[in-house]
Amino acid sequence: MTDTSDTTPEPDAPLSEWETKAAARTKLEAELFTHNKAALLNALALAGVTHVVVSFDGYGDEGQIQNVEVKAGDDDAAMPAAVIEIGEAIWDQPEPKRSSVSIATAVESLVYDVLEKTHCGWENGDGAYGDIIFDVAEHAITLDYNERYTATENHTHTF
Repeated sequence: MTDTSDTTPEPDAPLSEWETKAAARTKLEAELFTHNKAALLNALALAGVTHVVVSFDGYGDEGQIQNVEVKAGDDDAAMPAAVIEIGEAIWDQPEPKRSSVSIATAVESLVYDVLEKTHCGWENGDGAYGDIIFDVAEHAITLDYNERYTATENHTHTF
């Protein structure tokens, strides 16, 4: 038997205007995250900070930062008062909005960026909690994430 069907794959449909804009924003957000992370970690290093640990908690459509701990080695330290420039992607804009913000504001911004990138909706329902660790020496941001959920187990027996 001979297959006479056309096996030429259909070309991918062109992206809609919205999909094109979304792809451009996603790309810009990734570039800005890398830039913002570097600017923040470099500023923390210049101030002698070795770690920042941010604890977050959320549930029932509410979520917030619970605590911010700043360390210089093993010692507690104050959040540096310096100002840095960070960028933010704006929908349908090819260039980011650039702002000069305090280091504390930059930490908060990156905390919410990390949560949005990995666990969008972390504050909904039973929610989640955890820590985000800014490790200056490793030039890394680590998310320790704990998700809450309600489980129901049902057993029905008829004898």
